[in-house]
Amino acid sequence: MSRFFATGSDSESEESSSADEITPKATGTTFSKHIVCCPLRFRFEELTNIIKTIRNAMKIRDMSKCLEEFEQLYRAFLKSKTIVDKEGVPQFYIRLLADLEDYLNQLWEDKEGKKKMNKNNAKALSTLRQKIRKYNKDFETEIVSYKEVLNCSPNDEESESEEDEESEDWGSDSVDSGGESEDNEGAAASLAVVFLKKYVCFNLELLSLFLFDGFKRKRHKKMEQVDEEADEEGEGEEGGWEKVKGGVPLVKEKPKMFAKGTEINNAVVIKKLNEILQARGKKGTDRSAQIELFHALAGISNENNLGEGILVKIKFNIIASLYDYNTNLAAFMKAEMWKKCLECIDELLDILFENSNIFIGENIAEDSENLAISDQPFRVRGCILTLVERMDEEFTKIMQNTDPHSQEYVDNLKDEGRVCGIIDRLLQYLESKGSTEEVCRVYLRRIMHTYYKFDYKAHRRSLGLQGETKSEQDQEESEGEDSAIIMDRLCKFIYAKDRTDRIRTCAILCHIYHHALHSRWYQARDLMLMSHLQDNIQHADPPVQILYNRTMVQLGICAFRQGMIKDAHNALLDIQSSGRAKELLGQGLLMRNMQERNAEQEKIEKRRQVPFHMHINLELLECVYLVSAMLLEIPYMAAHEFDARRRMISKQFHHQLRVGERQPLLGPPESMREHVVAASKAMKMGDWRTCHSFIINEKMNSKVWDLFPETQRVREMLVRKIQEESLRTYLFTYSSVYDSISMATLSEMFELELPTVHSIISKMIINEELMASLDQPTQTVVMHRTEPTSLQNMTLQLAEKLGGLVENNERVFDLKQGVYGGYFNRDQKGGYQQRQNYQRGGYRNQNQSSY
Repeated sequence: MSRFFATGSDSESEESSSADEITPKATGTTFSKHIVCCPLRFRFEELTNIIKTIRNAMKIRDMSKCLEEFEQLYRAFLKSKTIVDKEGVPQFYIRLLADLEDYLNQLWEDKEGKKKMNKNNAKALSTLRQKIRKYNKDFETEIVSYKEVLNCSPNDEESESEEDEESEDWGSDSVDSGGESEDNEGAAASLAVVFLKKYVCFNLELLSLFLFDGFKRKRHKKMEQVDEEADEEGEGEEGGWEKVKGGVPLVKEKPKMFAKGTEINNAVVIKKLNEILQARGKKGTDRSAQIELFHALAGISNENNLGEGILVKIKFNIIASLYDYNTNLAAFMKAEMWKKCLECIDELLDILFENSNIFIGENIAEDSENLAISDQPFRVRGCILTLVERMDEEFTKIMQNTDPHSQEYVDNLKDEGRVCGIIDRLLQYLESKGSTEEVCRVYLRRIMHTYYKFDYKAHRRSLGLQGETKSEQDQEESEGEDSAIIMDRLCKFIYAKDRTDRIRTCAILCHIYHHALHSRWYQARDLMLMSHLQDNIQHADPPVQILYNRTMVQLGICAFRQGMIKDAHNALLDIQSSGRAKELLGQGLLMRNMQERNAEQEKIEKRRQVPFHMHINLELLECVYLVSAMLLEIPYMAAHEFDARRRMISKQFHHQLRVGERQPLLGPPESMREHVVAASKAMKMGDWRTCHSFIINEKMNSKVWDLFPETQRVREMLVRKIQEESLRTYLFTYSSVYDSISMATLSEMFELELPTVHSIISKMIINEELMASLDQPTQTVVMHRTEPTSLQNMTLQLAEKLGGLVENNERVFDLKQGVYGGYFNRDQKGGYQQRQNYQRGGYRNQNQSSY
């Protein structure tokens, strides 16, 4: 009989020493009214209630509620830390974490569903997805074990697939969940429920053993039906059952490859390999189990010394199976599969380097393969280059699908060193055994991992600087080749040997990008002009066009750093004037264009995106473009203030000026654009100091200028350009109010050297931008007063508009009369052409003579 109904005196009562089992004292035949609360059950009920709320919120897609309850669940689990350390993590808790992560990933992939969400739910979905991915890393082993158990259990077994959450690992509300008949202990427990308002927890250890024993017997019966040989050989040898703390009910069995007593030789292993390959790609095939079979087969091959040829064949199939694990091309490899893939490729390369008598290639037919140990060299069908290229693409997909602002992205990026190491090893192998075409392909892969990285040592050499101290010089010599030498060697090999336009085009663009990144402006510009890529780049495929756009942008930024403002503006004009810089550089998709593409096109374009660590700062790019436009446009506007046919150098810059003028209340500039607009207004007045303060300050330094290498040199160049262009603008704007002006005064006003002022003014006079002359003895600029006044300029504009109006009226009149071409023959009839000459030329000549 149960201890709850035991009779006896106080002296016969026992006090439990266990922390999770408390037995009330019995006095006579009555119970004490004091209710003893079990801490294990209290924590159990708290967690299960929160989990039920979360699952209800999942059903109605209430992400805000899910996020709120998940935070409560996290806090409740921390309170249960002592019990968890002793009893293990409950299985229902692991199930909730796994199900919630899968559910959030499914919602994240559902683009249509995300669009229908309200703002709070969408924000909560993003936040919860990041939190659950980070939180589940602490339970990665338990979640993987849970999913393996879930995959092993058949779908038609309701008794296993529909287990109740509350009957797992930390106890149960009823003892008949195992499907067994109630014993005396269970009957007594149910009777205790009748008499007690709150019954005390049973011995949880005994109950868990009881439930586990029932589940074990059911699992054993199923295993006997599936595989009769397991009963003959015994469970203790292959896959015995054991009690596992933490809620994992079974141990994964090793796959059985051959019958007992089978002689292992090449023919048997190859036959088994073909059997596994025949199941590949079929519906219902367990891809993870197939990978395990390949690994087991490789182990058997090693144990029986069947040779390196068949081992290489198996390794090829293991790597191919890892790539095929995700049937969706857009999906990326999970961390576990990615690590296995890198290890397998390294092992394969180790075998190929250690055994020079192994020949692999796609041109080797399966019938002519030689996998057995013999006097002839091994011949294996396969292409190691294709596997490495696919590995590189998978790395790119992993980086594309990782949150760039998380620690996970940094951890994944560390694998790039390993990827480059594999590419270098493959390059070493193919240089001796590969064809020229294969070597060019590997060279391009290595170039793509090098061209966008800033090498400080190469930058110093490009500027003509060496190590300042002897230790720095010795360190530079010991480090060997810098990135500039490596890029030059790899690219020149492709220029000479490659026969495909695409590889050569990509190599040239990467070479130009690397030159521009390290301030080698003239080499980058000359290589771009010699390649003539700008003539036919529109016929290239989209990834090459994205690389071309990135190269042109980097070229423009390089020209800006070198002080070549016009070249910088011309290089950046096409990208910035389109308003789609983010999309053209492969750094994201514009939301306004989402309706113009379907879901399939959106997936294709997302696969073309450049990983975050390769991005070009868009704010820096726009600032460089706007400052370049300001230095060109403001003096031009001052020189052609009254010209009706004045053209715009930069439409985007004029748009920003109009936006600034429309603001009803002008406050201190906040954004980068506002700083540039305020600086432009100051330059228009010839106030270079105010312009300088708006362009170079703490905000602009932190946002833009500090991101440049050689930051101080860039700032000094900017100050110099602002001073020079402000001087030009001042002369254009106020030359009409001066009879003469001293160059010494101008030098003092704009803090420029006297020879620099003399050079600028001389160039303006030679280009006929300024109607003046230099008086050398007095060092003054004498104005000629030939420019029209404001009234005369307005009169000329009116005459131009009236002339255009007359032309339009005459053309309309000719069309109404039906005289085709009559307008062009008016000069033969006389009168009209003379009027035109008078209106356009004669009147202007008269005005000029009156000046």
